[in-house]
Amino acid sequence: MSDRSQPNPAAGSPTHPLMSDADMWGIVEHHLVRYGGSFAPMLIQRAKGSYLYDRQGRQILDFTSGQMCATLGHNHPDVVQAIHKACEEVLHLFSGMLSPAVVELAEALCGLLPPSLQKALFLNTGSEANEAALRMAKLYTGGFEVVGLSASWHGMTAGASASTFVTARKGYGPAIPGNLALPTPNCYRCPIRHCQDQCDMTCLEVGFNLVDSQSVGAYAAVIVEPILSAGGIVEPPEGYFQRLQTYCQERGMLLVLDEAQTAFGRLGSLFAFEQLGIVPDILTLSKTLGGGLPLAATVTSDAIETDCFDKGFIYYTSHVSDPMPAAVGLAVLRVLTTQNLAEQALAQGAYLKRGLLKLKEQYEVIGDVRGRGLLLGVDLVKDRNSREPNPELGAAITRRCLELGLSMNITMLPGMGSVWRIAPPLTVTQAELDAGLAILEQALQDCLCRWRGGNRAG
Repeated sequence: MSDRSQPNPAAGSPTHPLMSDADMWGIVEHHLVRYGGSFAPMLIQRAKGSYLYDRQGRQILDFTSGQMCATLGHNHPDVVQAIHKACEEVLHLFSGMLSPAVVELAEALCGLLPPSLQKALFLNTGSEANEAALRMAKLYTGGFEVVGLSASWHGMTAGASASTFVTARKGYGPAIPGNLALPTPNCYRCPIRHCQDQCDMTCLEVGFNLVDSQSVGAYAAVIVEPILSAGGIVEPPEGYFQRLQTYCQERGMLLVLDEAQTAFGRLGSLFAFEQLGIVPDILTLSKTLGGGLPLAATVTSDAIETDCFDKGFIYYTSHVSDPMPAAVGLAVLRVLTTQNLAEQALAQGAYLKRGLLKLKEQYEVIGDVRGRGLLLGVDLVKDRNSREPNPELGAAITRRCLELGLSMNITMLPGMGSVWRIAPPLTVTQAELDAGLAILEQALQDCLCRWRGGNRAG
C-alpha cells in the first residue's frame, strides 16, 4: 500500500486549525478532481459583503459575486438568519412533501411576474431549471428539436449541455439529438461577417433559414439568455427578442428565457424580459435567486403546466422543493424589493461602466466595454482595428488583479474574445467600485510594462 493511503497523525484532521496551507494543498492535489482548470491559489476562510478573506486574513474584493450568485453580497445577514431559522425547523423532506417556505416562495415569486407566468417548480441549479424547461417544452409541443445561440451556456446536465454551444462539447460523445444553433448576434464580432458595431439581425434571418433546412419538422423550443455571459457578455440588439419570439410562434415553438444571471435586479430591473418587450413561455431562474445557495426555478403558464401534468410530466429529484433553500429565496426577494436593489444596480452599474470606459480611453488593449447594470464585459484585444483577442495578456492581468486583491473572471474562447465578466454584488458601494477600478488599472499598468519589456509570462 502506498504512503498516500496511510493516515498522517501529524497533519491532524482535515478541519485541524493548525493544518498548514501546504498540507491543505497536498490534500487538494491528492484528492480533488479538477473540474474547470486550476484552482485559485488561495484558500478562502470567510466572506462578508463584497470581500473574501483567505486563511491569512488577506482581503480580496470580489467582482464576480462568487459564481455570479451572491447578489446580496457574501453572508448577507438576512440570508444567514433564514438559514438559521430553517435549521431549527426543517431542512429536507420527501420530495412529494411541501413546506410553508416553498408555498410562500411560490406566492412571492409569482407575485412579481406577469399573469402568464404563474406556475413555479423549485430546483437547485440553473442546469436543472433548464433541463426541466426543455422537458416541459418537448412534452407540450410533441417535438424534440431545441434551438440555441452559438455562444450559449445553459448548464452541464444532458439536455442543458446539449443546448450549450460556447464550450465543453468535445470529448464526451454524442449530445442529445435535435439541438441546433443560431449565430450569436455579437455586434463587436459579427458571426457572419456582415455587420460591425450595429447588428441589423441578418444573422437571425440567415440562422433560421439554416435551422429550417436542418429541422426534421419536430420543433420544441428556443432557449436563450438575455445577455450571453459565458459567451463574452454579448447583448443582442434592440428588437432582437421580439423578432425571435415571432419566429418561435410561426413554428409552434416555445421560447425559454434563461435568466440565471440577469434576473433579480442585476440589469436594473427585477427581470431582464421587462426590458426586452417580451414575456417568455418558460422562464428559468437560478444563481441570483439563492443569494449564494443552490436554488433555481422553472416558471411557466397555467396552460403549459396543466397540459404537461395531464401528459404525465415528471421531474423528480432528491432536492426538488427543498425547504431550506426556499427560505433563503424568500429572504433574497424581501431584501431585493424592500431595499430597491434593482435601482441601485442601475446607478452603480452606470458608475462602474463610466470608470471602465475611462480605462478604455487610456489603454488600447481594451477594445470594447459592454453590458448593462452590474453585468459588464471588457473585451481585451491585441489591436483595435483587427479586434484580435488577447488571451495571454488577459490571463496575466487577471492573475495580477488577484495578487493585488481583486477577484476577476475572464472568459477566453476561440473567436469570441478575451472578456472580463464583471458582476459585483448589488450591494457594492461606490468606494468599493473605485477600489476595484484602481486595482484593475494598476494591474493593467504592471502587465503592460512587463509586456513591452518582453516578459510575456505576465
